[in-house]
Formats: sequence, C-alpha cells, structure tokens
Amino acid sequence: MRFSIPEKFLTTRNGRRRARSLLLNQQAVALAALIVISAAFTFATPYFLTPSNALNVGRQASINLIIAMGMTVVIISAGIDLSVGSIAALTMVTMAQLVQVGGVNIWVAVVIAVIVGSLVGTLNGMIIHYGNVPPFIATLGMMGVARGVALLITGGYPFMGFSTDFQWIGAGGIVGIPFTIILAATITGGFYVLLKFTPMGRRFYAIGGNQEAARLSGVNVGWVKIWAYTIAGFCAAVGGIVLASMINSAPPSAGDSYALNAIAAVVIGGTNLFGGEGTVIGTAIGALIMAVIGNGLSLLNVTSFWQQVIIGIVIILAVMMTTIRLKKR
Repeated sequence: MRFSIPEKFLTTRNGRRRARSLLLNQQAVALAALIVISAAFTFATPYFLTPSNALNVGRQASINLIIAMGMTVVIISAGIDLSVGSIAALTMVTMAQLVQVGGVNIWVAVVIAVIVGSLVGTLNGMIIHYGNVPPFIATLGMMGVARGVALLITGGYPFMGFSTDFQWIGAGGIVGIPFTIILAATITGGFYVLLKFTPMGRRFYAIGGNQEAARLSGVNVGWVKIWAYTIAGFCAAVGGIVLASMINSAPPSAGDSYALNAIAAVVIGGTNLFGGEGTVIGTAIGALIMAVIGNGLSLLNVTSFWQQVIIGIVIILAVMMTTIRLKKR
C-alpha cells in the first residue's frame, strides 16, 4: 500500500524551508557587510584594528544589543516598541532618586528600577491587547509618558555621581574583558535559548506569523503579547542601568535614539518587520554593524551628523532587502 503526502502539506513545508533559507541568506549578507566594513576601516585608519578599539566597539554595541534583544522579541511577535529609550531614561532616574533622595542601597535601587521598567513594558502590552490600540500608537504615547515622568522626577536636571561599586558595571571588567560585553553576550545567549528552544519562544513566532491561527491552536495571544512587551521593558531598563553606570549620571533626556538604534539592529539582522521571522544572531550582527560604523567614522573624524545619515541609509537598505526576500518567498 502506497501513501502520498498531500500537496498542500508539501507546499507549506517547502515554503517554510525556503523562508528559513532566505532569512539565512540575508544574515549571511549582513555578516559579509560587517566584514567588508571592518576591512574598509582597517585600511582607512591604523587605530581601528587594535585590541583596545575592538573592546571599545564591543562596549559601544553592548547597550544597543541588550535593548535590541527585547525589540527582537516584540518585532517577531508582529509588534513595535518606540518607548524603549524613554523606559531606559525612567529607569535611570528612578534608581538615582531612590539612592540620592531616598537613601536606598544602590543594588536594591537597581532591582526596583528594573522592575519599574519591566512594568512599563507590561502596561504597553496590556494597552495594545486589551485596549486594541495599534503598537505604534500605544508605544509612541508611552514614550511621551515615560519621558515626561522622568522629567518630572528630576525637574529636568540630571542626577550626578554614583558609588564606585556601581560604576564598575560600565567601567570594570573580568580577565581584561569589559563587563558590559560579558553582560550583553550573556543576555544574547539567554534570548537565543528562549527563542529557539522554549515553548514561549515558539509562541512569539506563532502570533507573529499568523495571530488568528495561533489563537485557534490554543495560544493565549494576549498573554504572549504582554510577555513580549514586558521583556522589551526589562531589556530597556537593563540598558538604562548600564548607561547610567557608564556615564556616572542619570539624565532624564538620555536614550532619545535608542528605539531607532534597536529597530535598526533588528532589521539589519534580517528580522521581518511584519513578524514571524528573525533570529538573535542576526540582531547581534546588526548591532555590531552599527557600532563598527559609528566607531570607524569617529576615528576618521566624521561628524555625528553624517553618521546619522549613513546609519539611516543602512536601515533603508536593510528594509529593502527584507521586502525583496518577502517577494521572493
């Protein structure tokens, strides 16, 4: 007796295989671009390819990479979060207020501030799901709310000066490797496991690929969405803590470009802006590309204005590649 596989199933399986292949191709292109850009800066300036500058690039990429991990989860689940920069600033000033005004222990303040940032992310998810507000609008509004609260807490003035122990997060290291790089790498590894090997990770992809099909399959779509935005808030909060340690202050205006940078890293790495596709490895490559471009242009004394222009062009090219990939599929 001969059994045959329905043509519809073959089409679905082959379609998924082709989708994975195209995604890997885009990530391969991003990796090749990283190598080419690094080689170009190596020839352009003798200061680029040095151990100290390599560590500097990693340190520069660390905050963006941490925040971009949360953004990856949100975008894979077919959302967007424009409030991560404001959440980072709110986290910073909350911690500083607890320490300098309330006299709370610095590490207790860090934990409380990160919880506050995570709860803001949870609120984003609840507004989006239960309020039926589009993610773009909901997080745009929360961006203004979180920034405004940060300004109200500080009166518009930054908090200055933290303990030496806290400054070690941004300035210290282990066996010669900056702690910020170790932290970013650890968080990246954790998200790799989350998205690739856990049921929750599969649910993020499911609601991003087809929300209604995921719901009919028994996935609690609202719960998964809320978790996605909570994770994004947590990553933004951790990024804010790292930034405060690096600059030894907590300005309420910090993090203006963090949302754009995180989205750029995610898109450059091949994650589909419409959801359902993406990897942590691709986001890490995207964050490194942005850090290398910023570092190399700074070594060449190119103004920050031109850096913004070039990074904007890179984002447009990455989105065009994603669109081409979807058309091919």
